[in-house]
Amino acid sequence: MSGFRTFAPDAATIERMACEAIGRLPEEFRVHLSDVVVQIEDFADEEVLREMELEDPWQLTGLYRGRPIGEQSIWSSGDLPSMIHLFRRPLLEEWAETGVALEDLVAHVVIHEIGHHFGFSDEEMQAIEDGAG
Repeated sequence: MSGFRTFAPDAATIERMACEAIGRLPEEFRVHLSDVVVQIEDFADEEVLREMELEDPWQLTGLYRGRPIGEQSIWSSGDLPSMIHLFRRPLLEEWAETGVALEDLVAHVVIHEIGHHFGFSDEEMQAIEDGAG
């Protein structure tokens, strides 16, 4: 058997890739991620799309939900755990369109969402990426 895949990676495979990407981060970041849950869904639901002001579910590959660590407090009881949502079908579509290795694409989206956990805005993260390139 050649190892050639003829099917799209499932949610468990995408989750494994995400967890491996987190595991490669330096310890000083990982220590703040132990309570963050990674959840894989095929698409964002209608409520999320409305909140994000998106009409097309194919536009959203990832989402951070939670309180950034700089805003967390011992007085914030009852909060749901912070979550990184990865949307499998849009990720697979981007993978097919760009030819970027799926592991690299998943890592990029996970790191972007982790940036929100640390309190960075989309604009700040884009400036960091532009400066690194």
